Amino acid sequence: MNIRNRIVSLLKENARLSYGDLAAMVGISEDEATREVHSLEDEGIIRGYTAIVSEDKLCADNVEAFIEVKVTPKADCGFDEIARTIMMYDEVKDLTLMSGAFDLAVTISGTNYKEIALFVARKLSTIDGVISTATHFTLKNYKLKGFFLEDSKVDERGFVSP
Repeated sequence: MNIRNRIVSLLKENARLSYGDLAAMVGISEDEATREVHSLEDEGIIRGYTAIVSEDKLCADNVEAFIEVKVTPKADCGFDEIARTIMMYDEVKDLTLMSGAFDLAVTISGTNYKEIALFVARKLSTIDGVISTATHFTLKNYKLKGFFLEDSKVDERGFVSP
């Protein structure tokens, strides 16, 4: 794995690593690590940094939903125009083009179920080209982006299948 990929991999695991830590972990100078990270940011490879948060511990008034969206793609731009329209809404956290039974996967958050229902009914469903939606509410997250969200001790022996 080249240095750039190693740096990206390390930052995906822990975005709080200092340039000095990154340098030591990949075997380059701190100045080289700094330049490499800035280059990755300038090229748009690294798009931002985020914290992984156990939302239910932080705020009881947070509701998240996963919405399956079926659309009719436009002849000249496919799914891109509809995707651009959807992603401009502040409620939208993630938007992904999918293969299979539906076309777009939308993850949104709000303060209550009614707020999400109104988003789907008044904003998402009214977009030209949207055929149908199916909304699934997140009830509980156990693991997010590779991190366990439960406080219980994790059995480090590994998973054994019968």
